[in-house]
Amino acid sequence: MASSTTQHVLSSIKLLPTGCFHHDRRNSCVLSVSVGRRCRSARNLGLVCASNTQSSVIEPVQLPGSPKSGATPKKSGESALILIRHGESLWNEKNLFTGCVDVPLTPKGVDEAIEAGKRICNIPVDVIYTSSLIRAQMTAMLAMMQHRRKKVPIIVHNESEQAHKWSQIYSEETKKQSIPVITAWQLNERMYGELQGLNKQETADRFGKEQVHEWRRSYDIPPPNGESLEMCAERAVAYFKDQIIPKLVAGKHVMIAAHGNSLRSIIMHLDKLTSQEVISLELSTGIPMLYIFKEGKFIRRGSPAGPSEAGVYAYTKNLAQYRQKLDGMFQ
Repeated sequence: MASSTTQHVLSSIKLLPTGCFHHDRRNSCVLSVSVGRRCRSARNLGLVCASNTQSSVIEPVQLPGSPKSGATPKKSGESALILIRHGESLWNEKNLFTGCVDVPLTPKGVDEAIEAGKRICNIPVDVIYTSSLIRAQMTAMLAMMQHRRKKVPIIVHNESEQAHKWSQIYSEETKKQSIPVITAWQLNERMYGELQGLNKQETADRFGKEQVHEWRRSYDIPPPNGESLEMCAERAVAYFKDQIIPKLVAGKHVMIAAHGNSLRSIIMHLDKLTSQEVISLELSTGIPMLYIFKEGKFIRRGSPAGPSEAGVYAYTKNLAQYRQKLDGMFQ
């Protein structure tokens, strides 16, 4: 299935000139995909740690205060938060600085996204957040094709009042069979400025390894005319707090498909990493991370292993019950 899906998706890809920090509807692209078959067994791809600790459960993060929204959200026992870095992109493959340039997935990246979907197909998802860049949106769509609930992801357009109205779903039955996908430039990859499009090795040879390493891995030093990780974190974490945490508080299960640096920023917030710890944090492409939000705290559960495996994290009672429900629906 992965190979046939790869050919279908890649044949319909267009490279889009999407801006770095805004979403232009005229240049937007909606990836239409049909819902895939029931997920099959997947191999164990191992655990990706989100910090230097070897434990898959971190010291919980206590949230300060309640959401800014005037309405009181519905309380829930726990909510799932899934973080996925997009699959390998065309410029990842070519070892180029990508940043906020809009490039598609490679065939390997498509397969990674499909594999990620198999690993989360037993975890509930109510809403998806992704960046405005096609590689993250493709990853989200391809991953959800593998989910056992077989709901269709539909992009919600909030860039204008008219676009929002046009993209609304009025059928209650259709709403039950779909998952809203919200795109946000705040979740875009860090902007690499004048380095974007340059080969990483050639750039190191030209400017020196130490200088390029400082641009890439320091927390508060940006590349020429670009963003530092600190600047990326300011927008990504602010959006996470303002838009995504209220969903979790309301009992919604959330998936975020984004980029290495925007996700590192969010993980820095969740795991309470220091600026020194976060610069050594590496996230592999297409590997999902699972957090549980419960009683105002985030608990990291590691990376799901596969739909038919026990996993490298322990299922919570609610997740186990959800999986049993799926087993009953699709036996």
